[in-house]
Amino acid sequence: MSATQTTNEDASFGGLQIRRVAGRIGGEVSNLKLSASLDDATIGHLQAALVRHKVLFFRGQDQLDDTAHQAFGARLGRTVAHPTVPSPQGTQLFELDASKGGGRADSWHTDVTFVDAFPKISILRGVTIPAYGGDTVWANTAAAYEGLPEDLKRFADKLWAVHSNDYDYGATRAVVEDERLRHHQNVFVSAVFEAEHPIVHVHPVSGERALLLGHFVKKISGFSSTESARIFELLQNRVTKLENTVRWSWRQDDVAIWDNRATQHYAINDYGDQARLVRRVTIEGEPAVSVDGQRSRTRRRPEAVNDEQIRAAISQAA
Repeated sequence: MSATQTTNEDASFGGLQIRRVAGRIGGEVSNLKLSASLDDATIGHLQAALVRHKVLFFRGQDQLDDTAHQAFGARLGRTVAHPTVPSPQGTQLFELDASKGGGRADSWHTDVTFVDAFPKISILRGVTIPAYGGDTVWANTAAAYEGLPEDLKRFADKLWAVHSNDYDYGATRAVVEDERLRHHQNVFVSAVFEAEHPIVHVHPVSGERALLLGHFVKKISGFSSTESARIFELLQNRVTKLENTVRWSWRQDDVAIWDNRATQHYAINDYGDQARLVRRVTIEGEPAVSVDGQRSRTRRRPEAVNDEQIRAAISQAA
């Protein structure tokens, strides 16, 4: 192949066959069955490919059930449950079930940024996939930062934002169903967390600078609510430019693994009343680090709330 030719195959990671899915983010791995029994070298190549491609897709992983899904996740780090949403009994899984109020993550976000040490990796498995609709879109937040004008980079480098799970749920949604709003108020916000993160953070592995935003941002520190909203919109719109995104059309038993430190994602709510059930294993992360070396900090951490209390809240919301 000549130097001027390009290919969408990435052979840089051991024997993994990775097809690039979009120009700036996303790779489909075609020759790997995910399992806790994978050797250390393969796990290492997988993690390196994830840092490079930001999100990796795997078709037809029907060998995974809830137990195997969690066991594989444990090979990538310490698995953690969601801070407020109860897991299915006996698991640490986070479940998105469209038949229940909280099953449609149709707003741009990075997972669980309302805690200081937000997750580094998420592993999502398609359990029940609708006949049409329900795609998920990911955005490359490192590419978004890299595309900023230099003056805007220098401005953003100094900014911090407060993230909370008690955010304006209806701000970006044209329609807010009563059931989903009750689930948000009674379950997702059953305990309120707040953390302050740098808007630009340095990826601990790649060294890339990435924008840390999404719908959990409550305000930008040091600015009025009006100024905060305008700055947020300016930078968030850079993240979600179509050129920075990849869209995945789910099939049964697909798995997506993403680097939560360098992405945002959005589950498209266009499948009506069809069943859609996905389950996620989440890998513990660490506080973000700003360009001048400061670390994310907790602003509010509530008293522990156990699953039984949350399940009681769910019953009240029903």
